[in-house]
Amino acid sequence: MQNFFLSEAFGRAKGAGHRATDALMDYGIPAARKAGIQVIWLNWGLNDADIKNMPPAVKRAFGFEAVVDDEGHTTGVDDFSEKEHGMGVDMDGSSEHQGGDKMLENGKDGRIYKGLGASCGRLTTPEGETVDGGRLLMADSWNAALYPPLDAAYEEGAKLDSRPDVWIHKNRMSGMWGATSPCQEFLDEKGIRTLLFTGVNTDQCVGGTFTDAFSKGYDCVLLQDGCGTTSPQFATDCIVFNAARTWGFVTTCEALAKGAEEMGWHGKMEKAS
Repeated sequence: MQNFFLSEAFGRAKGAGHRATDALMDYGIPAARKAGIQVIWLNWGLNDADIKNMPPAVKRAFGFEAVVDDEGHTTGVDDFSEKEHGMGVDMDGSSEHQGGDKMLENGKDGRIYKGLGASCGRLTTPEGETVDGGRLLMADSWNAALYPPLDAAYEEGAKLDSRPDVWIHKNRMSGMWGATSPCQEFLDEKGIRTLLFTGVNTDQCVGGTFTDAFSKGYDCVLLQDGCGTTSPQFATDCIVFNAARTWGFVTTCEALAKGAEEMGWHGKMEKAS
């Protein structure tokens, strides 16, 4: 739930991801704090080695860089190398802003980004501040930072004396792909076997991590209202249906908060001094 996916600076209209943010802030995170559930902020955070080794299918989702010839045709979209005088083109090799309900909409004013690791340029926040967006989804860049309300929650949670919030980078849609991953290593080290999933996008990063975790034997629970996507409704329906029937369980942030209250978990964690 990072700036690139939710911030108005990237032209993101208020929608499902922002409603999920509200559910997390109002119910999900307070319930986790009350119940002593550790919160993991699992986010895109790439390095140059990740970019070099990224499969083409993953790169394609975030656009390419191409060169436009004298007749306005794009060339050089068959590779991912940096190009002199290059321009951004979408996943279909088009330089025209498509818009619509695509998760990776091209952004404000039809801007198309040049792919993972490419510069996002200067951006204006809703507060009117001009910031350097950094390289797309690279670790420690502004665009890869948490959306501000959630960033504040993370900063607070990181100060807890017991089970503080942790931040873990991922380099694929799924944070649990492959033989192991930083997220899996953390879970196994702590002996954590039950996972509650929220985030954006329901049918992509959330769904990918959920299914990989299920296949590896973790107990998986989808907090449905804490997830969002701009994909068509059937994409969400598919994930929710299978999470409830096959991969694990489905509930809501509000139900989690109610359950924590009813089970008598009143010992809210104290922040470190």
